[in-house]
Amino acid sequence: MALLHVDFFSEVLEKCMNMDVILPQNTTSQIGMKGNAKAGKYKTVYLLHGMSDDHTTWQRRTSIERYVSEYGIAVVMPDAGLGFYTDTKYGLPYWTFFSQELPKICREFFPQLSEKREDTLAAGLSMGGYGAWKLGLGAPETFGAAASMSGVLDVARRVKEEAADIARKPSGFWEGIFGNPDRIAGSSNDLKYLAKKLKEEQKPEPRLFAWCGTEDFLYQNNLDMWEEMKRLRYEVTTTSSSGDHQWKYWDEQIQTILEWWIK
Repeated sequence: MALLHVDFFSEVLEKCMNMDVILPQNTTSQIGMKGNAKAGKYKTVYLLHGMSDDHTTWQRRTSIERYVSEYGIAVVMPDAGLGFYTDTKYGLPYWTFFSQELPKICREFFPQLSEKREDTLAAGLSMGGYGAWKLGLGAPETFGAAASMSGVLDVARRVKEEAADIARKPSGFWEGIFGNPDRIAGSSNDLKYLAKKLKEEQKPEPRLFAWCGTEDFLYQNNLDMWEEMKRLRYEVTTTSSSGDHQWKYWDEQIQTILEWWIK
């Protein structure tokens, strides 16, 4: 496998950005790992980070390069700041960047990446779990599958909970991202709204996966969203197990997600 550190400019955000990219490479003499680059264009995982992290975290906390080596797939790990994968009220259009500009840039930089929606997965944890499902439901023409680990899937509910606890985050923090917390529900930042809208438009739907630990503070948030998606008759795989909001569980679950997606 090849690991590339990419510094580039985003016209949408009007700022320099960073991403790390793993590309398949055929190898036979590496000790302890064999690389597998299959013929044709590569399936691609856009692997999204959470609130406290950056584009390097998946490599620092997991063995993601080793996990994907046998599959011969590419991984894009971009920096998202604290933008919640949203066109923020404070003026940085992170949603437009992730849903439109970033896939285009990656495919220009790396022509080996497949342009097929069925070959493109968005996956992430916590804030990134929300971002992954948002890409699947809001940009299904690009992302044919989306997977969340401990995701903030009902963001309207969570932001209200966070905004009520000033000791955690000043209310201006959330308002800077989403605007008035009372107006998130039913907006383009609400996954329930996006799911209903996609059904009404009768566009191709993404395959969805979600995991959350039963001791996670977002567990009930996930359960409620899972029920809504099943009510809307989405193809969604949901699973839970003992665990809270930490990396030892996400390290396990990303391996499960890769198996789920590739099969």
